[in-house]
Order: sequence, then structure tokens, then C-alpha cells
Amino acid sequence: MQTNTPMTDTAVRTCFSADYAEARAKFIATAEKAGAQIEHHVLEGFAGAQGETLATDVALLGTADASSLVIISSGVHGAEGFCGSGCQIALLRDEILLKLARDQGVALLLIHAVNPYGFSHIRRTNEDNIDLNRNFIDFTRPTDNPAYAALHDLMLPTQWPPSKDNARAVADYIATHGEMAFREAVTTGQSEFADGLFYSGTAPSWSNQTLRAILRKHAADRRRIAWIDVHTGLGRCGHGEKIHAGLPGTPDNLRLTRAIWGADVVAAWEGDSTSRQVVGHAVSAVFAECPQAESVGIALEYGTRKMFAMDALRAEHWLHRYPEAASAEQRALIKKELHDAFYVDDDEWRGMIAGQCRTALLQALLALGR
Repeated sequence: MQTNTPMTDTAVRTCFSADYAEARAKFIATAEKAGAQIEHHVLEGFAGAQGETLATDVALLGTADASSLVIISSGVHGAEGFCGSGCQIALLRDEILLKLARDQGVALLLIHAVNPYGFSHIRRTNEDNIDLNRNFIDFTRPTDNPAYAALHDLMLPTQWPPSKDNARAVADYIATHGEMAFREAVTTGQSEFADGLFYSGTAPSWSNQTLRAILRKHAADRRRIAWIDVHTGLGRCGHGEKIHAGLPGTPDNLRLTRAIWGADVVAAWEGDSTSRQVVGHAVSAVFAECPQAESVGIALEYGTRKMFAMDALRAEHWLHRYPEAASAEQRALIKKELHDAFYVDDDEWRGMIAGQCRTALLQALLALGR
């Protein structure tokens, strides 16, 4: 019998997984139990960390002709998928919320592991070292970020941990240019260094093409679309910052977004977010693929125990750039530190992030419903 009893800590904990293979199996099984239409987009030519198949899996609840659609995506930044997957599974188990979606006439589209390679191999980037939230760009105009060139070898030195000279050189750059200029140079995105940080790529990635195909199939005829893209790694531990995922410099879209998710939606392009404004984020695909719809979106960015995970990112990218330089023990430690930078293995944290994701979906359903 359906009740209003909230999920216990134990029930919430079971929504989350220890690795990609477990998360994928759990998502598919839970989606099947919820009665969703399921499809699988397999990443050919690559295996997971345990030799498993890698795929972006999609669960659709509701009818194909529903005029309104809410999208919830996970794992755009692979290792961040531990959080997003858990949120998606918790929502699929939430009979009250699923009933509300049906009653409101809103279809739900859950896209699990947009970047399955990074999720499985504990990388933020994909199989080509591409940051997917820098890959949705016009490739006739590659991301121009000349400031990154001066930092590339400093950020990814030949040895790890970095030498004192390296740390001093990075500190000198920050002292000269400022902390904000440093972060902008490193994180905005760049098209020049394929083994570098925040690499945008020079062509649409597999995940880019797959996500666009999913939108064309399931969203091309909708009138209204609201997208919640789950991320982790920035901000206060357990707090979900709602970051405007419309196109930069679109105040009308920002107003629509705030009408759904509240006045606390922040816009990186206004300088209000913990995140810098990036070029080519995944949610921007909806504006190109679904021009008929009134579309809004947020990146729901959950803080972990680290306010900014740059050291963990640098270490994991160093491992990618110099794969033979690390011992097995160092490799394992670096992967664990990256995992922990994007996921907190704690019931209180899991409860906070699942609850906030539920609230975000509830707000979208009430705004887009009949």
C-alpha cells in the first residue's frame, strides 16, 4: 500500500552503488519495476573497469505525446555519476512522485550515465579525455583559451605529488594574475591540449551524439522541457546549488528557470555561482535539438567534503598523461581521492542530496503539469 512515509537512511543508502556496474544493474532493474520504457546505448570498443559493457541507459515514464517533459541526467562528468545515479534510482522508487507525474500529465526521461566510461573508470572525462560539459560547441570555432597554454605543464608536471618548485610556480601565477583568472584559465575549457585539463575535444564525442539522438527521439515534439542535470564537487557539503543551465546571457530564460526552481537559481554568467561559466555544456543541446519547446534547465551541483577538487583532478589527469609513472598503490590512491572528491559515503549526505533532488523534480512537475 502506498504511504507518505519518507525513505529511511537504509532505504536511501540502497539507492547508491559502489561502482558503475552495480549502478547500471540497479538502475535498469528499478526502471523495469517502475514500468518504464528502457533503451540502451552501448559504447562500442571500450570496456569498463571490470570488463563490463559500457552504456548510457534511458528510462521513459509517461506517454510519447505528453506535451511536457522533465529530464534528469547523471554522469555527464563520469565520476559524479555515483551521486546522480543514486538520485535517479531514489526517484524511480518514489511511488508518490511517479503518481504525481502521471496525474500532471508530465513524462519523465531519466538518462543514466551520460559518460559511462568516466563513471566506470573513475574519471571526470570520457574515453577521449574530453570534458563533456565543454564538448557541446560549434566546432568550426574551437574553444579559444590561450591562457591555459601557460599552465598546462605546470598543472600536469612529470612527477606527482608536484615538486616544491612546481607549487611555487603555480602560486606565483596566482599571485600575478589572481585566483579568479587562474580558475578561469584552467576550467573554462580548451581545444589545444588533448591530454590536458578541461579538454573540449575537436569534434562531437560519442556521448554528445548519443545525447542528441535521445533528445531527437524523446523530446522533439514536446512543448515544454525542464532538465535537471546532477553534478557534484563544488560548494558547501550537502548543499545543492541550482545553476542556470540555459545559454549564457539569456535573462528571459533565467527568469523562467527561477519561476520553476526559485529565486536561488544562480547564473555563472552573472558571476553568482561557485562554478565558472563554461562553454559547451551538455544541457545546451536541448536548445539546438528541440527548438519548438520552451526549455529550461539547471545543473544541480552538490558540494562534497572538498570545496574545490582541483588537486584530485590534477592527480588523476597526471595519471592519464603519465600512466607508467605510478605504482599500483599510487594509482589506487589517486582514483580513491577522485572518487571521494565527488561522492561522500555518508548517510546524512546521501539523504540531503536525494531529498533536494526530489524537491527539484517536484517543483518541475507542478510547474509543467496540467
